[in-house]
Amino acid sequence: MDRAAELVARARRGVAFTGAGVSAESGIRTFRGEDGLWKQYDPEKVASIGYFLQDPSAYWTVSKERWTTFREARPNPGHYALAGLEEAGHLAAVVTQNTDGLHLDAGSRNVVELHGNGRSVVCLDCGNREARAGVQARLDVEMPPRCPLCGGSHLKPHVVLFGEPMPEQAVSDAFELARNCDLMLVAGSSLVVYPAADVPLVAAQAGAPLVIVNAEPTPFDHLADAVVRGRSGEVLPELLRLVGG
Repeated sequence: MDRAAELVARARRGVAFTGAGVSAESGIRTFRGEDGLWKQYDPEKVASIGYFLQDPSAYWTVSKERWTTFREARPNPGHYALAGLEEAGHLAAVVTQNTDGLHLDAGSRNVVELHGNGRSVVCLDCGNREARAGVQARLDVEMPPRCPLCGGSHLKPHVVLFGEPMPEQAVSDAFELARNCDLMLVAGSSLVVYPAADVPLVAAQAGAPLVIVNAEPTPFDHLADAVVRGRSGEVLPELLRLVGG
């Protein structure tokens, strides 16, 4: 922990790279963990663009079951600690794989969402966008939900499904931050999902110190300058305390 805190304290252009583990402590299940969603649902059927275009009901049926948890989730101490590190001048941005918007809720100002944000929905037929809450409310009477403008049935959350590219601007911003940061702080990511996992790798290759905070080993641990095993909601607030934030 001391080595990680030392590296964070030195940073003036640090970037945090976060994954599902950061939001797990807010009640949002991870995808690949011990209680991961992919052990309950087939990702090919509920999270791939190909299957979604064939049968959007598969996605929305799962979404109906999980909506209350998603809607009621609030930032946890890990989210607030990252916002605190930004406020203290050690982090310039958060690059996240998460789609829950909790980093913004916690007060982080510069957030790059590589996989989109699940709080909005876009119609793939006409391009109309609307709030997720309104679509969820219609699921009791309409499955799959239809666009209120064109009547199309391909209403898709503004998130990246399997088989889709990540948002071009977010990717550009993330790699630009990685090339120019003076610290890459990974938190709650298994670092097995590509191309997102290339972001911390690019930072390490550019010479930035790499700090990994994760409960389980990652494929990048051997590249890290410091590895802290533990839950992000416990480790990140302690890092903030140690650097005087």
